[in-house]
Amino acid sequence: MADADNIAHSQRGIVITELILAVFRTNGRLLRAGDRLTKDVNLTSARWQIFGAIEHNPKTVAQIARNYELTRQGVLWVVQAMLKEGLVQLLNNPDHQRAKLVDFTEKGRELFDLVSQRQRQWANRLAEGFEPGDIEKALQLVERLGELAMPED
Repeated sequence: MADADNIAHSQRGIVITELILAVFRTNGRLLRAGDRLTKDVNLTSARWQIFGAIEHNPKTVAQIARNYELTRQGVLWVVQAMLKEGLVQLLNNPDHQRAKLVDFTEKGRELFDLVSQRQRQWANRLAEGFEPGDIEKALQLVERLGELAMPED
């Protein structure tokens, strides 16, 4: 086994490390920006993620966790808090007797629609700061980084 102290970064290794650190910082900023967009309606980024996961169809806690690469326990904790506030409901799952499906309540759907409108306005303003094509290139780069960092088993 090689001694970790003797391994030096290649030039690409240095740059990829800087990119990873920039992604971490940007993630934190984006989460704070999302929290600011929804502060007045008491919707955290974690809850917004749950809403985004069930936007088109109900999902189990395990499906939500897999889709966002989160722990099942972490998702369950957020879903339970949202249940108490009447933002989501649990539906019977025809594919699994015990794993319920998380879905919007009417109150939750109205809240999601409100914050989605805010997010679209914010995203449109943010996109104006980029040249055409740059966003697509950045998206491809970040997706590739994720694929290489954690290849599918």
